[in-house]
Amino acid sequence: MSELHDLTALEQGELVRRREVSSLELTGHYLERADRLDSVGAFVTLTPERARARAASLEPGDSPLHGVPTAIKDLNMTAGVRTTFGSAVFADFVPDVSDGVTLSIEAAGMVSIGKTNTPEFGSPCYTEPDVAPPAVTPWDRTRTAGGSSGGAAAAVAAGLVPVAQGSDGGGSIRIPASCCGLVGLKPTRGRISGHPMYGDPVGLAITGSIGRTVRDSAALLDVLAGRRPGDPFWAPEPSDTFLSACEREPGRLRVARFVEPLIASVVVDPECVAAWERASTLLESLGHEVVDIAVPLPPEAVPVFETCWSVLTALSVVPPEQQHLLRPLTRWLTERGNAVSGPEFGLAIGAMRRFAAGALTMLAPYDAVLTPTLASPPVPVGAMRDDDDPAADFEAQKAFTPWTSAWNVTGMPAVSLPLHWTSDGLPVGVMLAARPAEEELLLSLSAQVEAAAPWLDRKPPGW
Repeated sequence: MSELHDLTALEQGELVRRREVSSLELTGHYLERADRLDSVGAFVTLTPERARARAASLEPGDSPLHGVPTAIKDLNMTAGVRTTFGSAVFADFVPDVSDGVTLSIEAAGMVSIGKTNTPEFGSPCYTEPDVAPPAVTPWDRTRTAGGSSGGAAAAVAAGLVPVAQGSDGGGSIRIPASCCGLVGLKPTRGRISGHPMYGDPVGLAITGSIGRTVRDSAALLDVLAGRRPGDPFWAPEPSDTFLSACEREPGRLRVARFVEPLIASVVVDPECVAAWERASTLLESLGHEVVDIAVPLPPEAVPVFETCWSVLTALSVVPPEQQHLLRPLTRWLTERGNAVSGPEFGLAIGAMRRFAAGALTMLAPYDAVLTPTLASPPVPVGAMRDDDDPAADFEAQKAFTPWTSAWNVTGMPAVSLPLHWTSDGLPVGVMLAARPAEEELLLSLSAQVEAAAPWLDRKPPGW
């Protein structure tokens, strides 16, 4: 007989709707597992009393995920709950307001059991903060869960929550999804509100969903999606729910593909190339046309992206007397960002938008784009981190993630799918992207791929 955590998030929501299991029972089940089995660095803070009280007080609701436990990334403010932003500077910070992501999760009747691990200010693509143990993949606990949503992915992959939100400014949902064998969905720019902080003036970062199945990730996107009155930009409303898109056939699509790294000169691991080739063959077997194309962004776009990234890091305001608490990488990026003048920053944003326009124009004839997610399977903890040489640390991150940030630049929706495992059991994701605001098509295609090559029965050690 299946355990509760063997069920998908949607199956759990259906049991709650039919009153065959209560939200309080589900919440207790996951709190017990999180307390007993979090050897993966998933959580910074658990909130058992708060979670049980909320689960016990829920009235019936309409969301398919109503009553289902989840967790909130430690970058997202949660009123009354310690929120560290992955930094020792904010180790004891307790906000008195919740951000839009937290409010949307609560409005859907979901129950957060705690805050998931993230690196300092969500910057690196590994999760090794000073405020919590490293987040590791449950497929091999010596290897990284990725970042910056590493804790969220580790929690879902280890069965500590059924589904979780993350955020993604350069791959921070899709990277940990690949490392942990999950579906990681970055929506299109403007799909989910940045209320109330609106801390990214460039438009790179957005919240998204991490789940074990395409449908679970789509259902959480339905929870998170929507605009608020103060939003600077927003995506058009979908034709129906994102979950319903998973039930539609995508039709015959033109899928562009490339494997050449975008932001680093790196030899791609043969396992990642094999995953990409197998995904191409699978798409062709489903009736789609797969077309090789040139890289859509030129090398000149890389320093422009780096300028914007460093300025965004510098926007994390830390008092001078506390800057010694920052990680070396954060200090290095902050110094780099502070050296950029206002006019230089404005010119960089303009240049990045022109690079994005060129890529979007080049990709317009295609319904989807296929690349590897990462340049290698998950690497050992500490392999990228270099406190003595932050510049080398940054270059190692680029070499690990040479494709993901392209779709943050263009604002296109993108998803990492767990279609491949190495011979020694490490997950390897492949990435699909779609035109801006076409998450419905992307989800329809992803659900078709999942049906043809299902992965749900794969479970890591310790499940």
